[in-house]
Amino acid sequence: MTISSEHADSVNTGGLRNWLLAPEPRGWFQSSAQQIYQGWRKFSLHPLGLAGLAIILLLIVVALAAPLLTSYDPIVQDMAGRLAAPSASHWLGTDNFGRDVFSRVIYGARTTLYIIMLVTVIVAPLGLLIGTVSGYFGGIVDEILMRVTDIFLSFPGLVLALGFAAALGPGITNAIIAISLTAWPPIARLARAETLSLRKADYIAAVRLQGATSIAIITRHILPMCIPSVIVRVTLNMAGIIITAAGLGFLGLGAQPPWPEWGSMAASGREFMLDSPWVIAAPGIAIALVSLAFNLVGDALRDVLDPRGSE
Repeated sequence: MTISSEHADSVNTGGLRNWLLAPEPRGWFQSSAQQIYQGWRKFSLHPLGLAGLAIILLLIVVALAAPLLTSYDPIVQDMAGRLAAPSASHWLGTDNFGRDVFSRVIYGARTTLYIIMLVTVIVAPLGLLIGTVSGYFGGIVDEILMRVTDIFLSFPGLVLALGFAAALGPGITNAIIAISLTAWPPIARLARAETLSLRKADYIAAVRLQGATSIAIITRHILPMCIPSVIVRVTLNMAGIIITAAGLGFLGLGAQPPWPEWGSMAASGREFMLDSPWVIAAPGIAIALVSLAFNLVGDALRDVLDPRGSE
C-alpha cells in the first residue's frame, strides 16, 4: 500500500509524463513503466509499424466482435443466393453455397488468431529453451540439439508442415501441431547465438562463483536477456505462420468445412475466380494484409528492442 501511495503521489504532483521521465525511478513499478513508455516512444517513430499495429488491433477487435458486425451465420447455406455479387445486403457477395463472404472473412479472423496464439505459445518457449540449453552447456548437448535443429531447417517450412499435417490428418489441431513442429528451429538458433555471447560474460561468471546452479543461471540470467530478440523473431514469423496455415487450409489439411478459414475459402473460390472474383479476393486480401501487418510490426520492434540500437 505504501508503494502504491508513493506512486499515486508522484503521478498527481508531477504529472504522468514527468513521472515516466523521472531520472531516478523510485521502485520496480516506476522503472518498468518507464521502460514501456520509452519503448513506445521509439516504436511511435515508425509510421509503418504503427500502421501494422493498427491492423493487428483491428483484427483482434473484429474477431472478438464478430457476432456484432454481421447478422449472417457464416456456415448457413442459401443456394438460391449463391455467387451473388457484392451489394448492400452482402457487402462482399456470397460464395458458391450462398454464404455471406463478409461474415466468413470476419469469423475467419477468429480462426487465424486462434492458430497464431497457440503456435506462439508452443514454439516460443520450446525454441527458447532448446537454444539456451544448447548454447550454455555446449559439447555433446549442443551437438545433439543443433543437429536435430539442422534436420528441421534443411526442409522448407511449408513443405515440412505439409508432410506433418498429411501424416497427422486433416483438422485445425493437427495443423497447429504441424506448424509448431516447423516453426521452433529458427527461434532455437537465435537463442543459442544469444546464449553463446552471454555465457562468458563477467556477471555470469560472478553468479557461477557464488554457487548458482546451471538451471538458475539459465532461467534467471540468460533467458531474460534472450527474450527481446525472440519476441522480434516470433513477430516476424507470424506472417509465415499465417501463410502456412492458409496453405494447409487451401489443401484441405487445416480447418475443415464448413467452418470459415481464409485458406479453405480461397480454395473453394478458385473455381469461380473469373466469373465471381470476390469469393477468392476477400480471403486473399485478408491473408496478405494481416501478414504484411505482422512484418511491419516486427521490423519496428527490431529497432525498439535491439540493445545495440541508438536512441
